[in-house]
Amino acid sequence: MLRALALILVLALGATAASAQAPRQKPQDAPEQSSPPPTPAEPPPPIYDSQLQRLSEILGALHFLRALCGAGDSAQWQEEMQALLDAEKPTPMRRAQLVARFNYGFETYNAVYRVCTPSAQRAIALYLTEGERLSDEIRRRFGQ
Repeated sequence: MLRALALILVLALGATAASAQAPRQKPQDAPEQSSPPPTPAEPPPPIYDSQLQRLSEILGALHFLRALCGAGDSAQWQEEMQALLDAEKPTPMRRAQLVARFNYGFETYNAVYRVCTPSAQRAIALYLTEGERLSDEIRRRFGQ
């Protein structure tokens, strides 16, 4: 019985090895499979992309913090992000990166803050200053 199992195993392994060594032939009537067309390469991001990424994060943080602290302009920051995307017209991959940074800025504070605190108010003031500086710098250095 043990010899029979060993023989079956040897035959099975031999058949597998033989089929692995045999060259694969395409059936005569099989259509030629073409490879998918190459996807166009992403163009390099603009040289001010790191500033836009940071600005996106700031807009997300302000969207959360301004609502948390009762400001009536919370939706403005989401609209500013949409305006940035509309003006920039990024590729899908770059758009996803910018949106991810917006969401990161939002979620960073959403995970910690439940009520408006003095540190949340301070963060708002710092983000407003940094966001204004970044947008002015981008517009001044790279605007047309």
